[in-house]
Amino acid sequence: MIRPLEIAYHRPPDHHQIYRQELIFDSPAVQVSFQPAMPIDRPMVIGGDVALEPGSPVVWFTFPGAWHDIGRFHDAEGRFTGLYANVLTPVELHRTSSGPARWATTDLFLDLWHGVGRDPVILDEEEWAAARDAGHIDGDTAARARREADALRTGAASGAWPPAVVAEWTLARTLRARGELGGTDS
Repeated sequence: MIRPLEIAYHRPPDHHQIYRQELIFDSPAVQVSFQPAMPIDRPMVIGGDVALEPGSPVVWFTFPGAWHDIGRFHDAEGRFTGLYANVLTPVELHRTSSGPARWATTDLFLDLWHGVGRDPVILDEEEWAAARDAGHIDGDTAARARREADALRTGAASGAWPPAVVAEWTLARTLRARGELGGTDS
């Protein structure tokens, strides 16, 4: 059953945002959520390639206890552009019997981008270092974030990452789960 989902997203020191998505699949190992139209103002360009555009769909994967989540990014036409991992605190999953599911997490600045046909790269290292140096994230948490980003890059480069579920939940499968017809398996 598809449920509304609200994610309280904190980016130190003082940025707070609520993301509204749809919880498509919920199991003990992974939660799959969907953002039909990413609320951004301009295209996200990484290494000269468009990774995400305003209104682009994103399929998100949250793994209980993990220090990252994963997004299957698409352009505005629904073409798969790559995988984006946010390094963050393990998501606090607040399950409710009615109304939207409510989650909370804190962004730890580092991200991994693995574009189609590209090598994986770690993003936002300068922002991470500035946040660490300013005390917005403590030393232990900053070190944990660095280890997570490095492990993601190593896993992506070797083909050991991402988990198989990320390839299984394509945009087409997600749209079918929502009751929409068509779509390519991208």
